[in-house]
Order: sequence, then structure tokens, then C-alpha cells
Amino acid sequence: MSEIRIKNFKEIPYEELEELNLEAKRRMLSREDPGALEEHYLRYLTDERALKAVTVAFSDLEGRFHMLDYDKKFLMRSHHSLTFDGSSIRGFAAQAESDLRLRPDWASFRWLPSDVFGPGKVLVFGQVFGLNDRPYPADMRNRLREVNDALLRERGLSTNLAVEIEGFLFTGIDAEQRYTSREGFQFVSEGGYFNSLPMAPLKIFIDRFAEAQRALGFENEKDHPEVAPAQFELNYGHTDALVACDQIQLYKLLARQIAAHMGCTASFLPKPLTGVNGSGMHVNLSLSQDGRNLFFDSTGQDHLSQLAWGVVDRILSSALDLCLVFNSSVNAYRRLDPRFEAPNEIRASAVDRSAMVRIPAANEKSARIEVRSVGPDANPYLTALALLRTGLEGPCCIEGAADRASRERKLPDNIQRAIDLFRQSRWVAEFLGAEHQRRYAELKQAAADRCPRNLGGIIKTGEILFHHEVTNQHLWNAF
Repeated sequence: MSEIRIKNFKEIPYEELEELNLEAKRRMLSREDPGALEEHYLRYLTDERALKAVTVAFSDLEGRFHMLDYDKKFLMRSHHSLTFDGSSIRGFAAQAESDLRLRPDWASFRWLPSDVFGPGKVLVFGQVFGLNDRPYPADMRNRLREVNDALLRERGLSTNLAVEIEGFLFTGIDAEQRYTSREGFQFVSEGGYFNSLPMAPLKIFIDRFAEAQRALGFENEKDHPEVAPAQFELNYGHTDALVACDQIQLYKLLARQIAAHMGCTASFLPKPLTGVNGSGMHVNLSLSQDGRNLFFDSTGQDHLSQLAWGVVDRILSSALDLCLVFNSSVNAYRRLDPRFEAPNEIRASAVDRSAMVRIPAANEKSARIEVRSVGPDANPYLTALALLRTGLEGPCCIEGAADRASRERKLPDNIQRAIDLFRQSRWVAEFLGAEHQRRYAELKQAAADRCPRNLGGIIKTGEILFHHEVTNQHLWNAF
């Protein structure tokens, strides 16, 4: 007896998904008129009867990803007034002013792989607004958008961002929520760099991940196991800063979904195991104007222009102030251990990977700076905002090339020191605002207070269970 199909929700082949998402990405990069995009996608939703829901996504102050599924017909009627309780989001509204609004950023419209997310769904990133109908200032995505647009509008500058995000694959679903320091995590594979066999569990995960990533229009470059056992990294092309940060959130979401389908956990903890390399999120940054890479100078030091070196010098000058942004969890400070190629030295180098900023060998097209001290659990929007604002406007106290290479200062080795430096920073108060400087520091202090002050040699249960990306809402409230 043949199977009876009573559901006809839309399922799109991967090749067609890639074409649709690349076209949507092109529209976003060309900054098509928002009103025209809204009309275009609402018409599509009206005509496509096999779609059932629209996922509207946003990120909180710490960068944790939130998703709300709206019935398609309801969203089409109510997309200008989608309300949610901001007081339930850490770092957002107080209870007395809890109602916030979401509005779809139609340019970010993406079609989702049905085997990963279920059939009949599309996704759009939301813009958070307060009841005063103004962009909500704790929404770092919108603040990055404003800076990104202002650079193009006022100075003709386009941002180029590429990230290299490392993670681990562990056996068992929800391995982070079940973590104990006595048992630790279990590798899904003991293989290391380049050594996993084609049909090993880690390689199967990477292959499925790469397929879904390609279908979402990431423009893949290469994927491979990383140095540590069960560690992975999938690289893709550079793009505009806002698009790049959206892709970071989708990258981690895809990894977690695909791992769960395999009975595993994809983890972006910076240092989930001692004795092996941790995971980073290296951020490659450059600026261009009329298609010309402004970071390249064939006669400059390491082939970088004065503009690029000015960005480097300002980032290095504010390295201590921004360390909490780049290394946003208790666990992140284990990764700054110098025994494992830790990028913890506040200097720039073309060859030394212990330097916070590396200058990759490059040509006119690929000249860039690589900020290596960012953890994979950092808020991508806040990270990009901090790099752009600091690199172009921040204070600078570095005198020249010799100082860049010879500085001996190191980044903090614990979160409490980073919190103190962040709280004291005048520059952070200026670009982030004193209120959100305070809110962010308080969130990080709350996590630090739930964990042992001395890191020691064992990954403590508290630093995992109270990590901001680990979903333990009841545990947080019961502490």
C-alpha cells in the first residue's frame, strides 16, 4: 500500500536553494530599496501556498540567537507590529518596559534546507524596536547596520569581513547541558588535522554541514577537521560586515541542527577540553572603495597601507578595553593559554601566531588584517561594531612599526580582569554607551559569579552550564 501524503509543504532541492539564496544575498549587498524588497517578498509569500511559517531571528546583547516562528498568514497581516517580551531576554528591557517589537529585515530573507529545519519554512532576520518606534539600542545588529551604512553613505567605504569559525563535535545530544567536570566531553572522533577518513562521523558531519551551508548561499571555500580531535572548521568567502555577521549566526545554527540530527552536539565553547587546542573565530577585515582594496600598498610595511596600519594601531591601543567583547565567557580565558598558539600578545605580526593581530601574506585583492583573539562565542555584531568603530575612530597611542612588533603586554588571563578593564574604559562608554557598557558588564559578572574564580587545570561544571550560549534557563533562575 503506497504512502498517503496529506502535507504538501514546500521542499526545495539544494541546487535551487543555492540559486535563490545567492540572488537574495545579491539584493542585500546591492542595498535595494527596503520598500521594494518588502513588496517583493510579501508578494512571494502570498503566491507560494506551500509555505507555512516564517522564522524571525534576532540576537540578544551577548549574541545568543533567538528565533520565533510566525504563521505565514499572520505575519503577512502583522509584520509591522510583531511584539515580544523583552524582559525575558537577558540584557534587554526591564520588566516595567518589557514590550518590544520585531520588524523583518526583508533584505535578509533566506530559504531554509527542509531536511535540516523542516519543510515549508523561510527565515528572515528581525530588527528590534522599542515602543517609541525607534531602533532598540541593545540590538547590536541594527547598530552595526547603522555604522555600515554610514561608512558607505558618508565616506564611500565598503566593509569586507571573513571569519574562520572553529568548533567541536561531541557525542550525545545536549552534551553541554549534561556536562560534569568529572566526566567531561567525549570526542566523536580521535582523528586530527586532515586525518579523518571520508566516512568517519566527523567527516559525515562536515560534508552535511558544507552542503547545507552552500545551499544557504555562503559561497564555500574549504572545509576540514582542525588540529584538535573532533574539531572542525568550514571556510567561506568574505562579504559585507552585516551579511558576514548574519552568516556567523546561521553557521552555528546549522552546525547545531545537523549535529543533533546525528545524535551529537556541535560546541562553540572556546576551550571545552584542556590539553588540546581551543576554538577561535579569526576575523579578517578590510575596507574598499569603488572596488579598490584600501588596505593594500605595495610599498607599505607587509604590503599594508597607512589606513590599514592606522586600524591596527587603534585596535591594539584598545585591546585591553575590548578583550571582554572578543572573549566573552569564563571559558574563553582558557583559550588564551600561550602553550597552544594562543593569540594573547597585544601586537601585530606577519609570522607569529601568538600576536593578537596577524598580517597574512596577500596581494592587492586579498590584503587584510586578521584579528585572532576573538572566541567563537563572541557576539558577532558587537565584535564587528567594536572593530570598525575602534579601527577608524578609537584612541591611538602606538608610535610606529617597531612598537607594533615589540610590545610585551598580554591580554587578561581571566574574565574578572577583563570585566574590570571593560567597565573602566572611556572608549567603550563612548562607542557603546554607558548604559549598555553597564548592562553587558553585569551579564558577564553574573556568569563569573557562578563559576570558580581560579580556572585551574580542570574545566569546571559551572563555566559550561552557565555559559551564555548553553540553554539552561531554569538553572540560571534557580541559582
